Amino acid sequence: MTTNPSPQLWLYDTTLRDGTQREGLSVSIEDKLRIARRLDQLGIPFIEGGWPGANPKDVQFFWQLQEDPLKQAEIVAFCSTRRPNITAADEPMLQAILAAGTRWVTIFGKSWDLHVTTGLKTTLEENLAMIRDTIEYLRSQGRRVIYDAEHWFDGYKHNQDYALQTLEAAIAAGAEWLVLCDTNGGTLPHEVSQIVQTVISHLSLVISQETMTKNRGQMTIPQIGIHTHNDSEMAVANAIAAVMAGANMVQGTINGYGERCGNANLCSLIPNLQLKLGYSCIREDQLTQLTEASRFVSEVVNLAPDEHAPFVGRSAFAHKGGIHVSAVERNPLTYEHIQPEKVGNRRRIVISEQSGLSNVLAKARTFGIELDQQKAEAREILQRLKDLESEGFQFEAAEASFVLLMHEALGDRQQFFEIKGFQVHCDLIEGKATSNALATVKVAVDGKNILEAAEGNGPVAALDAALRKALVNFYPQIATFELTDYKVRILNGHTGTAAKTRVLVESGNGHQRWTTVGVSTNILEASYQAVVEGLEYGLLLHSQAEAAVKA
Repeated sequence: MTTNPSPQLWLYDTTLRDGTQREGLSVSIEDKLRIARRLDQLGIPFIEGGWPGANPKDVQFFWQLQEDPLKQAEIVAFCSTRRPNITAADEPMLQAILAAGTRWVTIFGKSWDLHVTTGLKTTLEENLAMIRDTIEYLRSQGRRVIYDAEHWFDGYKHNQDYALQTLEAAIAAGAEWLVLCDTNGGTLPHEVSQIVQTVISHLSLVISQETMTKNRGQMTIPQIGIHTHNDSEMAVANAIAAVMAGANMVQGTINGYGERCGNANLCSLIPNLQLKLGYSCIREDQLTQLTEASRFVSEVVNLAPDEHAPFVGRSAFAHKGGIHVSAVERNPLTYEHIQPEKVGNRRRIVISEQSGLSNVLAKARTFGIELDQQKAEAREILQRLKDLESEGFQFEAAEASFVLLMHEALGDRQQFFEIKGFQVHCDLIEGKATSNALATVKVAVDGKNILEAAEGNGPVAALDAALRKALVNFYPQIATFELTDYKVRILNGHTGTAAKTRVLVESGNGHQRWTTVGVSTNILEASYQAVVEGLEYGLLLHSQAEAAVKA
């Protein structure tokens, strides 16, 4: 028995061009190269690298990829059609495109008559000539062309006949792909579906008539692509609607980065198209790298990952309500639409004041702690959790503190060190916006008292430095720990300076990251709690790793 192969969809990533137009996002040449190689590993067939000639960075990027090419992906150069009233051969922009040395080139042109007459300040006929001349010239130079029909859906709705003429011009000139762009992001899925179907039918008829009248032999319809923006929060839905209507290229960006509200998010599109609709986009083993790729790109561009992003977000498969947790424990299908592992994510059990005993038991298992629900320790942990959260603690985002809490209730919390006391002194330097801080800590390790002091550019930094200085001779691994994030939230601001403060501290050791929490009406006390538990949990991880090696 044979099975029909899944229909092929071609993915086109424009993170390095359209994605970098997002406000607040900036990348270096090295950043672009790292992202390109990560997308190559993910199996993306087409990667748009930028507009060579528009800036020196993109020129260097393409040159470096000529020296050290990608493994499987086609790197694509991007440019507009020639300017009005010159020839393509005389257009400097196109010379830079040719110098980039890519086999594929994406050219965008105007579909909307408003943009032709108002933006380009030229005639509708000249715009058609610009499309034809540009594509013909690139084809004569041995390049394969993808034609992006900019503002396609708005142009079609305002002047259907002219919009279709722009596609016919691109076909006649030799474009192999026609990509319909919802550049303003205002089109709805039912419109996309109807328009894409109409375009495919129209082009099929035009080419059939052209073949008969000019006796050119068998002509094929260029393949149709879709490029959507998220201004109406419809980018993913519109791209899927286009595919269902016959498009077989999908353009988008990792994490949906892009100008204004962003582009279609490939991290949502790929699993929807492949797992839900049965299209072949990338290999299954590459699909399991999707979450890692999403987070890698967010790290490189220095933007915090969206924890609630579908499929790849940290909370995408997080369960908080007790009924949900107990149901998922019995059968994940009850509250999960796919297996998290298929996209490289994982299930998380969230601990909060809303938790039931099932949450505590399930969460403990994720950290290798088996609790007996019949014994008092499990209910003691649950009660302790609820009491602390009523005081302002939050363990949803501070799992390391929850692990320490569990070990405390079980009576096996390791006492790596004991804080005897600390002082912090700050000096405001006249004429400067910053202050120097000096922290002194007294710590006991193995019965020995250590007094140490350290400076920092703030009280928390100084306290952290003093603790490390006091402990590193006993625990050398502390030298690898670093404080990677620090968040402060005022819990009851109406009480003014007497308000409670919650501090979340994220720490790391180069391989793992963990978060701890502290709460107090004194921000330094809250910070101290979180910093100390961060060091303690890091030492616990190291101790467990050493024990595993010995075993």
